Amino acid sequence: MSTNEQINENISSENHFSIMINEIVDLIFKGVNKNEIDKVKQHVLDYFNSHNVNSKVIYNWLLNNQNTSDSIFLLGYFNCYGIGSTKDNEEAFSLFINALEQDHILAQYFAGKCYEFGKGIIKNEKLAFEYYEKVANKNYAVGQFKLGWFYDNGISVKKDLKMAVYWYEKAVNNGHLISMCNLGNLYRNGNGVEKDDKKAIELFKISAEGGYLGGIMMLGYCYDFGIGINIDEQKAVELYQKAANLGHNKAQYNLASKYKYGRGIEKDLDKAIYWYEQSAKQGHQKAQNKLKELRTIRKN
Repeated sequence: MSTNEQINENISSENHFSIMINEIVDLIFKGVNKNEIDKVKQHVLDYFNSHNVNSKVIYNWLLNNQNTSDSIFLLGYFNCYGIGSTKDNEEAFSLFINALEQDHILAQYFAGKCYEFGKGIIKNEKLAFEYYEKVANKNYAVGQFKLGWFYDNGISVKKDLKMAVYWYEKAVNNGHLISMCNLGNLYRNGNGVEKDDKKAIELFKISAEGGYLGGIMMLGYCYDFGIGINIDEQKAVELYQKAANLGHNKAQYNLASKYKYGRGIEKDLDKAIYWYEQSAKQGHQKAQNKLKELRTIRKN
């Protein structure tokens, strides 16, 4: 191979890696913005498989090509989730800080996440809020959701339900499913906004249609208790079942109660016990109490 051919091959290889880096970062950007954070790693691994690329090869390339904010961020992400290397939260945090100095929006979000949960750095919810605020002000839905959540729960800031509504609404306008559900609950309870059951169920419906389990569960709850719609216990059971099957512990608890009392479905104590067990395994305290109660009844 001539020198020129070798140079051209190297350039082609560099371009190929650069394109992949851009595509992977875009994949993470979209997944995080939908709040599918737990699924994003698998999406990245699926990308490697579909492109027949070894994650270790990408990791090593990133180590030697820390010349863009995307490559710095992505190396941090790989360290954060143990992709192509062992997990290293301290190194991940350091890289996120380096990338955000170049105004990288995902690095700002993940630095906030590190501070919120104390990953790779001492927990500091005030700094987490500040990084999320930077992200939110760039019209990134997940940052807007985080600010809504912090105001909703008084995390590092004074609890302010009107500000929670403000930021949730911004995230909702950007299609954020969890924010839809959270805002729906604020409308349902009249917290930070005038009580409006119709608006609440409308938000729950959109959230549920998008596949968010909390939205599916809350839509079932509305049918169960006639919130913004006529009571339909069979429809409530159907929605609880859907969310319960996918692991939502409150839906599992509600479904168990339906089986226990035979409301909207035939009474079945065995199934009630089963679903209380599933909910209790996830730490639902009321489910644990109900489980003891039903087991006592069974013994007697």
